[in-house]
Amino acid sequence: MTADDIAELFTRPDGTFLCARWGRPVAPVIFGLADETLDIFRTVIKAGYAHAGHPITETDPEMGSNLMLFFMRDWDEMDGIPDLEQLTGIEGLPARLKDNQADQYRVFRFDGDGAIRACLCFIRMTGALAEAHPAQLAEALTMRSTLTFARDIVPSPELAALIRVAYNPVLPAAATDPSYALRLAARLAQIEQP
Repeated sequence: MTADDIAELFTRPDGTFLCARWGRPVAPVIFGLADETLDIFRTVIKAGYAHAGHPITETDPEMGSNLMLFFMRDWDEMDGIPDLEQLTGIEGLPARLKDNQADQYRVFRFDGDGAIRACLCFIRMTGALAEAHPAQLAEALTMRSTLTFARDIVPSPELAALIRVAYNPVLPAAATDPSYALRLAARLAQIEQP
């Protein structure tokens, strides 16, 4: 994975670059799944963050839970989420998602130093997502919650290695300069050498 490949992963459509990781332990909660699927997701989330070298906890002192995954069949179900606008900081989100015919949406909130403070994932379980194997879907959603990827990613060993590198404590929790991709690429190259 080259520096350009990495930069592309974190460059938004407006051209801004943001690569941020969690700055606090992740306290996940999942809504809208059957118990057997819930167990799969919990196991995959724990494994994903263990691979990154980042802690999972039962509760966040400020928010209770800071990684929230909401599964639904239709975006209208979002109307039942208490204080949705306050939670996301976005007005009229269900209508926007419906208009765009989106099947998922992710919102990050940040600490003062730019590190991830919370991540909210909304998933509409229709079409390809409804057919996905729970473990594969859990892996994809977990990886997408670890860093501020600017576009959808497909899990791969290369991305797993990039996530682990980005969680190296000598690196900053957040970077807005695209040249940061060079640092990540250099560290990736070091671990890929025999």
